[in-house]
Amino acid sequence: MDLTSAIPIEIHLQTKVAQAGETTQHVFDEPGQLVQIGETLYFRYSEVDPDTGAKTPVMIKVMPNGDVQLSRLSRQDGINLKLFFSLGNRMIARYQTPYGVIPVETVTPKLHFRIKDRPVSGELYIEYQLFAGKQHIGNYQLQLLFTA
Repeated sequence: MDLTSAIPIEIHLQTKVAQAGETTQHVFDEPGQLVQIGETLYFRYSEVDPDTGAKTPVMIKVMPNGDVQLSRLSRQDGINLKLFFSLGNRMIARYQTPYGVIPVETVTPKLHFRIKDRPVSGELYIEYQLFAGKQHIGNYQLQLLFTA
């Protein structure tokens, strides 16, 4: 599989958020790109707000050891989120807001990634807990399905 140059992919992303006794789900179907640099895979796409049409660039980096980094940069509201996921580990992250940086941590009890090459397709699945200090913010599930 040659992913040394970006290839266009279709992304189907489902997220489930459980916070403060409430659960919400979001579904995005967006075009994106997949590229491999060395042994690291990068997914790039933009989430489009259905109400405003505003685009938020997202990058997901899958490292050779299986760890994952998710970055979201919203220019409209000055929010920069960078989360790290490592199966069974607590990872320090940062959440840049217009009011300053909020340190957060993720704990990832489930993380699965698979890819096949004909056609290029696969799935990234992450279940994680988010903490700010010792306070549990919520439980999250992210499932990204992709195909060329």
